[in-house]
Amino acid sequence: MIRLFALSIALISLAGCSGDPNSEPKFSNDSGLPSNCRSYIQRSVDSWRAGEYESEEIINALERNCGMNGHLWDN
Repeated sequence: MIRLFALSIALISLAGCSGDPNSEPKFSNDSGLPSNCRSYIQRSVDSWRAGEYESEEIINALERNCGMNGHLWDN
């Protein structure tokens, strides 16, 4: 009975994510660039770890693209 309840909760939670445009990473078909915040943030972290960009550059870009007025939230 508890397993059935837990499974039900898990399925409801997953179903609720389908309306969120950032529930999974998305990339542009043409360029392969990130097209939502989830993918943009991961790409930014990967770039920072690889030493491609300094922390300040990453933070500024994250704010611009995924901040309060970021244009990637609803893509």
